[in-house]
Amino acid sequence: MKTILITGCSSGYGKATAELFLKQGWNVVATMRKPDTRVLGEASDRLRVVALDVTDEASIVEAIGQGIAAFGKIDVLVNNAGIGLFSAFEVTPAATVRELFETNTFGVMAMAKAVIPHMRSRGNGVIVNVTSSVCFAGMPLVAPYAASKFAVEGFTEALFFELDSVGVRVKLVEPGYGPGTRFTANGMGRMDGLVPPAYQAYAGQLMHAFQNPGPTTSADQVADAVLAAATDETDRLRFPAGPDSAQLAQGRWNSNDEQFLGGMRSMLRMKR
Repeated sequence: MKTILITGCSSGYGKATAELFLKQGWNVVATMRKPDTRVLGEASDRLRVVALDVTDEASIVEAIGQGIAAFGKIDVLVNNAGIGLFSAFEVTPAATVRELFETNTFGVMAMAKAVIPHMRSRGNGVIVNVTSSVCFAGMPLVAPYAASKFAVEGFTEALFFELDSVGVRVKLVEPGYGPGTRFTANGMGRMDGLVPPAYQAYAGQLMHAFQNPGPTTSADQVADAVLAAATDETDRLRFPAGPDSAQLAQGRWNSNDEQFLGGMRSMLRMKR
């Protein structure tokens, strides 16, 4: 029986992923800042709900230790925890940008660094890093967020090669826009006061586009993509999650910059 440790399980993608792996018969270490055993329903001897703050090294060591103590090993790490930010970059405080990177980027790195020795010593393991479809299309008013996720993509691709020789596979899951998640709501809250008058009309157009989207991504679709990535034994690196992410991925891969960026401007109903 395999064991998976997932960060950010209190809601959204992390919660759906934990539920799916439990249904698949895995041992699940579901982590969250404030543990609540009610989040994942009925108790199970294959489930441990553990406190974890990915920005705190001691918390990381303790959570991984609890997972190994409970189930003897960690076969898969899913770095899902993340925070959003919608803002005009020129007025975004440096402290806010650093907060974003502490969770979205450095938290991923810290989790990987802590679990790699365990996986390397066993000669196998999988690290799945959840980024975003923004890595296919750097959307307006999310520049720091996009940067934090692009950084994880570069980090992951480098680890893909670096850890291959020690038997550890590394994967990316790239969710599209999920309007029903708490992540989106939290990101919108961080927008308060960070859209100055010069950007108001532009932001209004963008918000209208977000409120009237085409295909979007559900938490279950992200969970399915994580399962596919965690069990994949090929050299596939990227797993777009959701129809909008898949569409953006195909557009980016099959178009030149002028074609793709022009199409994005049209999709977002943005004028020069």
